[in-house]
Parts: sequence; structure tokens; C-alpha cells
Amino acid sequence: MEKLILFGILSLPLIFISRRSLFAPANHGFYRFFSWECILWLLLSNYKFWFENPFAPKQIVSWILLFASIYYVAAGSIFLVKKGKPAKAKEREELFQFEKTTELVDRGIFRYIRHPLYGSLLLLTWGIFLKNVILPLFLISLISTLFLYLTARFDEKECVAYFGEKYLEYMKRTKMFIPFLF
Repeated sequence: MEKLILFGILSLPLIFISRRSLFAPANHGFYRFFSWECILWLLLSNYKFWFENPFAPKQIVSWILLFASIYYVAAGSIFLVKKGKPAKAKEREELFQFEKTTELVDRGIFRYIRHPLYGSLLLLTWGIFLKNVILPLFLISLISTLFLYLTARFDEKECVAYFGEKYLEYMKRTKMFIPFLF
């Protein structure tokens, strides 16, 4: 019961942050919200296992994924802000300010993958899951992964609509989440 109450309380800021996207299923933010909710559930389910048996193979892999997640989000955010030239206009209000790029970012981590921020959430999902490997949390991790995939696909539709052929060419030479693989 305590976990459900905490989940409800911690969901409130996620709902507030996502409020513009929650009524727009054609927007990538709609799907991202549900992934965030899955990640929150995983975190609340596994925080007690964070440092349990620290040298177990699953813990080591978990920490690698978590640190890679930090790298992805840091590298992606820096390049979005520096090279993306965020628009100051009120158009596309459902997007966060750093998402309102007017230039296609294809340098740094974006040279290899199109979605480092969603890739970060993907790594975070599986890194948290590995803290306590049980079937219900595996299913939540799969659902989170599905929502992140949908988030990326809808984001790509938005990017193609905004950047046109330039983004289609970019898609041909990059992977979605993992350099050289996927």
C-alpha cells in the first residue's frame, strides 16, 4: 500500500510536466509519460536492492547501464542546447524548451544515435530492473521499452515533418538508440 501511495504522489509531478502531451496521443510526449511511469514503478520496487550484493554480475551490469544512461543524457542534452538553437517562439507548446530545436543536431552522440535522451531512459529502465530481477518487473521493463520505442517513432514523425528530407537522410546514417546496433 505504501508503494502505491508513493507512486501516486510521485506521479503528480510527472503528470504536471506532461500535461500538454497527455491529451495528444500523436505527440511523442504522450508515450514518454507512460515510460516515465514505468520507470518510477521500477524505481519504487527496486530501491531497496540498490546496493545489495554489489559484486554480483547483475549488479555490475546494472551499474554499467546506469552510468551509460547518465552519459547518454548528459551528452545528448549538451548538444541539443548548444547546437540545436532552441526556438523562442510559442509554437509547439507541447515540447520542452530544449526540444524546440531549429537546427538538426547531428554531431557528438547524435552522430551515432538519433535519440540519446530516450536511449538514456532505456538504459535506466534496464539498469533499475537488474537490481531485482523478477517477472512482474521484467514485464514493466518491456512495457517501458515499448513506450520508449513509440516515443522515438512519434518523435521521428515530428522531426520529418519539421526538418523534411534532411532528417530522412539523417535517419539513414544513424541508429535509433544504440550506436552501430539499433
